[in-house]
Amino acid sequence: MTADEERELLAHLERLRQEHRDLDVAIQALQDMPGSDQLQLARFKKRKLQLRDRIGYIEDQICPDIIA
Repeated sequence: MTADEERELLAHLERLRQEHRDLDVAIQALQDMPGSDQLQLARFKKRKLQLRDRIGYIEDQICPDIIA
């Protein structure tokens, strides 16, 4: 992997982490509201899980877990 590719992956990783944090805040706010939209809450949680999986995949590409 070239340095440019790694920088690009790191930037993408940071954007995904920020979106994950933003969803965390949105989910908490939605849960705190009485009568909140459960369908929207489920969508946010699903997106958050997708982001977590994508973050893990990119982290593995940057620093592979190689058993020596």
